[in-house]
Amino acid sequence: MARPTNTEERRAEIVAGLRKVMARRGYEGASVAEIARAAGLAPGLVHYHFHDKREILLALLEQLVREAGERAQRALARGGKEPLERLEVYLDAFLSREADPDPEAVACWVAIGAEAIRDAKVKKAYGVALRTSAAAVEALVMEALAASGGKPAEAKVIAAALHAAIQGYLLVSVTAPELVPRGSAAGATRRLARMLIQGALP
Repeated sequence: MARPTNTEERRAEIVAGLRKVMARRGYEGASVAEIARAAGLAPGLVHYHFHDKREILLALLEQLVREAGERAQRALARGGKEPLERLEVYLDAFLSREADPDPEAVACWVAIGAEAIRDAKVKKAYGVALRTSAAAVEALVMEALAASGGKPAEAKVIAAALHAAIQGYLLVSVTAPELVPRGSAAGATRRLARMLIQGALP
């Protein structure tokens, strides 16, 4: 495998700098100077490697999506063989305390969602990421329905509910964590999945 170039290394350091600052202060609070400081670089290098702060944000979004996909694949590789178990393992990859999600990553994901409301380019990229993860949930729901004799027409509705539960828990865990009893998110979402799958049986 080829070693990353100096440019790739610098860009990665800058993205890591934004990740660190944004997790604490949000996107608006992450100035280029603070990003550079967190990356251990001069501010001029940030401007050299990225056109603007939004470009760094989009690179961070790509990184978070890649990390989430890798975490889900590792969980599925370790998980059960039954379709419903596979769905539960996937949900656990995002919500279980045992999965040890990165608090910085979760905080940045929520901050990017907020930025997507006001920035069309961020919204487009964030929407692609959401649709990709929703499609993964739907595919697992389809497998579980097929195995249990459930109605495939219900897959999209069930997947939407489960995907919304994941995103909602991530948002609340950052903005008002006291509202979610410790360690309850994964179990509650697994129960929701079972109830919805059973509700789709003929």
